[in-house]
Amino acid sequence: MLKNKTLKGLLAVSAVTVMFSAVSVQAQTPTSAAQSSASGQTGSSARLSSGDEKALKDMAQANINEIAAAKIALSKAQSSEVKAFAQQMVDDHGGALTKVQAVAQQKGVTLPTEPDASHKAIATMLEKQSGDAFDKMYMENAGIKDHKMVLSRLQSDAMNITDPDVKTLAEAHTPVVEQHLKSAQQIGMPAGN
Repeated sequence: MLKNKTLKGLLAVSAVTVMFSAVSVQAQTPTSAAQSSASGQTGSSARLSSGDEKALKDMAQANINEIAAAKIALSKAQSSEVKAFAQQMVDDHGGALTKVQAVAQQKGVTLPTEPDASHKAIATMLEKQSGDAFDKMYMENAGIKDHKMVLSRLQSDAMNITDPDVKTLAEAHTPVVEQHLKSAQQIGMPAGN
């Protein structure tokens, strides 16, 4: 009889423990969601897929890289054609960056704010050049290579984009990047090289 009472007591304590454990887990779930929301993740960011977030960040980075190189070209380029190209890069990529930033803010995505490491290295090399050598290096790197790379990345990212706002941005960026590449290829190397 004593064994039955002890067994029933242990079962009752176990049942109560299980109930409190389940309540405790349920109580922690909303708190965890509130904590992740308080740590900077908004509900809208959770809706973006990793592909959408990557596409937004890639577009922002490409625009930042182009603007930085073009600003150097505006002050150092010798050819009026190269200067005109650089001004178009500042204008077009500046406008595109503003649109990317607006969508990213809506979606709660933090974007890069400065050129990436490889573009900082190119900027350092550009700063050391002058005259025709500068024009040639700028057009080869920021004009042709970067636009080929950005076009390829846009096409690759587009396969993973599901968010309509991000998709609209990518679709708007693609023809502009194609046109920039075509212009850069037409300018090619400045005269004298």
